[in-house]
Amino acid sequence: MSSYRIQGATGDWEVVIGLEVHAQVISNAKLFSGASTEFGAEPNAQVSLVDAAMPGMLPTINGECVRQAVRTGLALGAQINKFSVFDRKNYFYADLPQGYQISQFKHPVVGEGTVTLDLEGGVSKGVGVERIHLEQDAGKSMHDQHPQFTYVDLNRSGVALMEIVSMPDMRSPDEAGAYLTKLRTILRYIGTCDGNMEQGSMRADVNVSVRKPGDPLGTRCEIKNVNSIRFVRQAIEVEARRQVDIIEAGGTIDQETRLFDPNKGETRSMRSKEEAHDYRYFPDPDLLPLEFDDAFIEAARESLPELPDEKKARFMEALGLNDYNASVLVAEKESSEFFETLVEALAKATKKDAAHIALKASNWLTGDLFGALNKAGKTIATSPVSAEQGAELLALVEDGTISGRIAKDVFEVMFETGKGAGSIVEEKGLKQVSDTGAIEAIIDEVIAANPGQLEQYRAGKDKLLGFFVGQVMKATQGKANPGVVNSLLKPKLDG
Repeated sequence: MSSYRIQGATGDWEVVIGLEVHAQVISNAKLFSGASTEFGAEPNAQVSLVDAAMPGMLPTINGECVRQAVRTGLALGAQINKFSVFDRKNYFYADLPQGYQISQFKHPVVGEGTVTLDLEGGVSKGVGVERIHLEQDAGKSMHDQHPQFTYVDLNRSGVALMEIVSMPDMRSPDEAGAYLTKLRTILRYIGTCDGNMEQGSMRADVNVSVRKPGDPLGTRCEIKNVNSIRFVRQAIEVEARRQVDIIEAGGTIDQETRLFDPNKGETRSMRSKEEAHDYRYFPDPDLLPLEFDDAFIEAARESLPELPDEKKARFMEALGLNDYNASVLVAEKESSEFFETLVEALAKATKKDAAHIALKASNWLTGDLFGALNKAGKTIATSPVSAEQGAELLALVEDGTISGRIAKDVFEVMFETGKGAGSIVEEKGLKQVSDTGAIEAIIDEVIAANPGQLEQYRAGKDKLLGFFVGQVMKATQGKANPGVVNSLLKPKLDG
């Protein structure tokens, strides 16, 4: 477990962290209207009369958004509440046309669950999820469109959000980062949120407090709308240090909402933190309580794919991958799917059992391909080399057509051109030479050309074997089969 501490003048301080993650639900329409949820439309182009809060407009629940919230709860092993209530959360802001937000308070659709963190050294830690409730998003105030006025875009108004509230179980910036990473992975696997923090479809409110180890919880501050995992880590470090400095100087922490400024590396006060009663929650009179049966829950459960932890365990048990490779491969759904296609195609090409070639496939994918993708600024989804092409390349190494060294050169050409490995090997004449007669003739030439080194080798300087192997490989432009070279060369050198 993490032993992160803030050092102060009075000794070590422990940081206590909880996260409220707002995840935009993947659905074609908004939570209570039929307006589109597509990203990037012209301002106010996707606003129904319900979203704009026109008089007399009544909200109608979008069943797909409910299903997506239930699927998320099931993926986190959470309690699904067959009875839940939509409430009005009253506050006034320019981009909230109703003057209230339809949310859930006492009766959320999903209860307690767990997110299992994957920490360094193969250590796991469970972080409790307190609840997931459904709510509608507000619009967006745009302050950079005019020097004197703020413009309002209501495209986002009414879009369905899942607010996923954690327990205060995290104790370091790294644990908070691991929690967000794992939660994002799960949401993307099951297709309930795209996890795109840059576009705002997933954002986090970070609750931070400090205490002496073993003491009761301190007063927390909430840092609003942090939109990257890196900024979440930074905000926790900055805010924890600020609180320690205040307490050690004899001050007290005010419970408040703050904003993180990554450019200045500081948090600043936004407003005093409201309590639940400040919002004057009451059940929305336009919406009946939400009720569904076991059949609805089971149908949602059956729609779930294999989850990342299950997939990781299968990769390790059935395919013999180590913890690191398995973790890297399941971190993104696209990577795990690419790997499974690669292994399947390679097993078919080599007629070998998947377990025999899985490690080679994972090493090539996490090493060569991921390295090239990172360098080129591409993702696995935009890879110029497909899983089937990767399998073709690895099969050529496996059957001895090309050497591992030549394979790296072939891969570079594949990555640049998108061509298949077989055609590149043919075009460039890169097939590995395994003809013993041809290799033997080259060995004889190399030995004859290096009498001094031969004499030293026979005098006991065994390391010169590597020199002779190198000369043979050089003479064949790296095409000679190293195994054949070694088996033919040593007897000739030994004389």
